[in-house]
Amino acid sequence: MAAIKNSDVYRGSTSRKINKFLSRAVVYVIAILAAIIVVFPLIWIIFTAFKSLPETYVWPPTWLPVRWRFDNIAQLFKTIPFARYFLNSVVVSLPICILNLFFCSLSGYIFAKFNFPGKNVIFIAVLATIMIPFQVTMIPAFAILKTFGWNNSYLGLIIPAMVGAFGIFLMRQFMMSIPTELIEAARMDGASEWRIYLQLIVPSSRHAFAALAIFTFLDSWNAFLWPLIVIDTPAMRTLPLGLALLKTQYISQWPLIMMATLLTSLPVIIVYIIFQGQFTRGILLSGLKQ
Repeated sequence: MAAIKNSDVYRGSTSRKINKFLSRAVVYVIAILAAIIVVFPLIWIIFTAFKSLPETYVWPPTWLPVRWRFDNIAQLFKTIPFARYFLNSVVVSLPICILNLFFCSLSGYIFAKFNFPGKNVIFIAVLATIMIPFQVTMIPAFAILKTFGWNNSYLGLIIPAMVGAFGIFLMRQFMMSIPTELIEAARMDGASEWRIYLQLIVPSSRHAFAALAIFTFLDSWNAFLWPLIVIDTPAMRTLPLGLALLKTQYISQWPLIMMATLLTSLPVIIVYIIFQGQFTRGILLSGLKQ
């Protein structure tokens, strides 16, 4: 009788192990397929960027170029002022990212750790702005910019995007996890609010800072509609506007279009690779805070 029971236990344990293995295998297969679907366009862009023009029209299509055409990079810079577009995007995206990190973290800290009349109402009002479509506010925003004379300028691209409701929400959710006792102890030791913010809050929120930096940089780097409204001259165009011009004027030049797309994507990919660990941790921890 005991032998039968032991056999049943063994079979049950083996069955559970098999089910667990199959479950993990299914998850891994789905994850691998999803990764292939996501990475496939990037791989195709890389290979097409170094092909000659006739190769892009070969059927059936080929993966690897017959000869790697590195001169496509020089040809791209001769076709459009790509370096100028790249510089404009850097000059616009970096200040937007830095200003968002400062103002959103400061606002998030205030909403998370300070008590004042109407705090919840103000915070809800800030979050409510996320529900307003950009198409509703872009005309009044442009009218205000034109009043200040900021149209066709870097200020016109940077100032309206220097703080966002999502960034405030993200930083507030993360900073609520910082023990209030630490802040009170710092105040009792005579630390000023700015010193508490710079030496206690900022280091403790580095994961949230990384997540917000990636979101903000990606959004400003890929912005198209607002620069299209604000910019009037070719010298002020950012990369998305330059890519749109390239696709319009050189619609059949797929190697150049893919090369421009690849060079435009590189900064975002590099930023994500550098901060991916803190980015993932920041998103997970921010989502768990109440």
